[in-house]
Amino acid sequence: MGKILAIVNQKGGVGKTTTAVNVTAALYDLGLRTLLCDFDPQANATSGLGVEKKKIKKSIYDVVIGQASPQEAIVHTAYGDILPSSPDLAGAAVELIGMDHREALLQKALEQLRSDYDVMMIDCPPSLELLTLNGLCAADAILVPVQCEYYALEGLSDLMSTLRMVKRRLNPRLEIFGVALTMFDGRTNFSTQVAQEVRRHFPGKVFATVIPRNVRLAEAPSHGVPVMAYDKSSRGAAAYRDLAAEMKQKLKG
Repeated sequence: MGKILAIVNQKGGVGKTTTAVNVTAALYDLGLRTLLCDFDPQANATSGLGVEKKKIKKSIYDVVIGQASPQEAIVHTAYGDILPSSPDLAGAAVELIGMDHREALLQKALEQLRSDYDVMMIDCPPSLELLTLNGLCAADAILVPVQCEYYALEGLSDLMSTLRMVKRRLNPRLEIFGVALTMFDGRTNFSTQVAQEVRRHFPGKVFATVIPRNVRLAEAPSHGVPVMAYDKSSRGAAAYRDLAAEMKQKLKG
């Protein structure tokens, strides 16, 4: 049975989608059956895995409102499978309000696929509203990208409060799978200090691999490919391969 991980941080610009895309691709390269569910209306993870948004026939939006099965919406790519997003998802929060068990619609969809994959990842939007709540209810655990910059820990207390609420009321199995440090600048003492602070706040949960600031990581999405396909020798590609190796080991446990 596959593990479902929600990649979540309500702060924007922390490398959440970059992490979702590149970890999916790296785990796929390591031989795991991977699925990325793009649950962000911006659909950046969809294009990041090389899927042209205009050619999508069915999306995760169609699945959660009951107009398509999850199997119908899956797109196979060279970097793993994806349940693509759609701008229509932006209005889904309003549509879902009147539906029964509206916080569990994504869970219902992904449970149908659990036996087909070793790991499924959900790229949640940068907020703590209904779409993210669906991601947290569907997941076994969360992966939290945290940027090594000022205010890195700001807002994480809100995320942890939401996590505790979801665990208590809706999804008792939910836990922290791990924290990934992103946008690390080794030239500054400040990045090192932030990394130490995050490790102090999340003892035993922070991955050893640190994702550096890297031009190739920033360029890869505009080419519609993960960084491993864009420049496999880059520092960004090496870091995500190392992070995926750590995650694979943890998934085995």
